[in-house]
Amino acid sequence: MSGKVPFSPSKQRRRGSDPEYDSQATYRAALAALVSAKSRPFAVSGRVPMDPGNLTLFFRSKSGISHSLDFPIDVDVDMPPALDVLIASCMPHPSASGYAENETLYYPPNLRLTATLELANHPILEAVRNTLFPALPVGHYLTAVRDKLEIWPKGNGITVQTRPLDNRVATVLVTLPVKFRGGSLIVRSGDGMEEKFYGRGGKGADLEWAAFLADCDYEIQPVRSGCRITISYAVQVKSFGPAGLQPDPLITPSDQFLDLLSPVLNMSRGRRIAFYLTGEYGVNPGEVLAESLVPNLKGGDSILYHALKLYKLSPELRWTAGGYVWAVDQTVEFANETADSPTASVARQPLSVLSGARLPPIRGPFSSASEPGEDEADDLRQRVVKSGAVPITETDIAIVSDIVTFPGLIAKERVPFVSAMGEIEKLVVNVLMVVYVP
Repeated sequence: MSGKVPFSPSKQRRRGSDPEYDSQATYRAALAALVSAKSRPFAVSGRVPMDPGNLTLFFRSKSGISHSLDFPIDVDVDMPPALDVLIASCMPHPSASGYAENETLYYPPNLRLTATLELANHPILEAVRNTLFPALPVGHYLTAVRDKLEIWPKGNGITVQTRPLDNRVATVLVTLPVKFRGGSLIVRSGDGMEEKFYGRGGKGADLEWAAFLADCDYEIQPVRSGCRITISYAVQVKSFGPAGLQPDPLITPSDQFLDLLSPVLNMSRGRRIAFYLTGEYGVNPGEVLAESLVPNLKGGDSILYHALKLYKLSPELRWTAGGYVWAVDQTVEFANETADSPTASVARQPLSVLSGARLPPIRGPFSSASEPGEDEADDLRQRVVKSGAVPITETDIAIVSDIVTFPGLIAKERVPFVSAMGEIEKLVVNVLMVVYVP
């Protein structure tokens, strides 16, 4: 019989139970949970710097009589008659917790309700954007629409609120200054994470609020004393541009502008026409598509884009330079050339523009001060062709700005590239708004 002792996993278990090992494992787990919560926040809370004495709620009872409710309120000390009328006008939530001392209530949406609290007067939506929507594109904005008023009396049943079926991206809950104890807010994300907001029970000189994403569920724990009253708001995304998360532009071109555009479109039927953009957007055409500018369009560029959309057309943005145009899905990407490459046949390549008059180069530590010659222009033209651009004359695009004297500026973006001599140069690129008129 062999004298070797068979392997036993018990030794591994003993090593795993080492206090230092357990401490490190716990520390790593805590770090992982913290990093996960930081990378994907789904709820946030804060306070509204508003004196509760300046808040008034106006509502209409079932009998059609209007009432006003002043704050702050402590129902254990004094129950305002208007609050009794408000509670009597509400409807009960369906309860999922069985027996409860009191039902949770909501104010019927068909009855009039107005509060002197306006979210637009407070930076709540800015805080919601910074926390829950940090990647919201420029040109997109959050708006809030009042949803409903809910009342959570003492001994309320736990009611998980159903997710609304509207186009909201988040919900904001504002707790009115009515004193209560208990009634914590619990928010659960779609992937099972949970946040709990205890709040201050309607006390203090500020109003409390909490916001969470639209795919979250929430509930109010039982109120032990007093009464919790909340007003919820549906947060929606609006945009100045027709492209984005939820296309719903805030601006509409004027009738006069549409009247000016209409004959141009009628006389351009069956053609693909293009307009130069005039705004400066500060992007690198070598890194982003021209189409990425759509949510950021401003001035006349934005008005023209919206007007074309109103006519059910499909405008697209493309990069252009020196009589060449890139496809809508292409960037102006130049491969770095070396002195040994076939196209590096010239000594210097200063900053140039291939279209119309040439611009003087930008002077600096890495820029060239010499004027481009024919060889330099030919070499730069070869780079443009290698990057995927084609001559506009070989396409069906007609630039309408070339037909008349263009009265405005043309947007100019710059693409840096390395010349044959290892110097940093820049190509000035314009943007075309191209649209086919059927």
